[in-house]
Amino acid sequence: MVPRLTDARKELRRAQIAEAAVRCFGRNGLERTSIADITAESGLSAGSIYAHYRNKADLVRATAHEVLAKRADVLGEYAACDTPPGPDELLSRLIAAIDPAEARVGVQTWGEATTNPAVHHIVVDMTDRMRAMLHDCVTAWLVKVEHHEPTEARERAAPVAHRVMALYQAEVLYVALRSPVEEAAS
Repeated sequence: MVPRLTDARKELRRAQIAEAAVRCFGRNGLERTSIADITAESGLSAGSIYAHYRNKADLVRATAHEVLAKRADVLGEYAACDTPPGPDELLSRLIAAIDPAEARVGVQTWGEATTNPAVHHIVVDMTDRMRAMLHDCVTAWLVKVEHHEPTEARERAAPVAHRVMALYQAEVLYVALRSPVEEAAS
């Protein structure tokens, strides 16, 4: 009899597979990475991978969600602080947390989104969610630190969050385009 995986164990396994996929996508690209590559990287069987993900597109979606979930946790903590960081500090913290492999996967996913409707939907959804989280952080800063009224703060936060998002995406692109030699030197 095969032991059944608990929900917690399933989530750990899914995360293990998604992390292996990010490493493979970052190294080889979305198009050139096969399920066999991810199998080898994760140390799991192909059957185990297919038990958690239907196909590579599912894995792309999962990796995008995994990366966003990390940012969501951090941004949620920032917004909940008694003194949330201002836009410049928020951007600095986000930039400092950019992982080069995740940046490469992000940029590849953005490129794939221009021709693949399924990936396009994922990228637009993730971008909108990230911008909404940034908006919440900037709103919290305006209310708690700058002492604006909540309604006014939400209005003022929109263009600021948009600029923070644009600058963050530019840094993601910059990090993704750096060579491994440049990464090691910094």
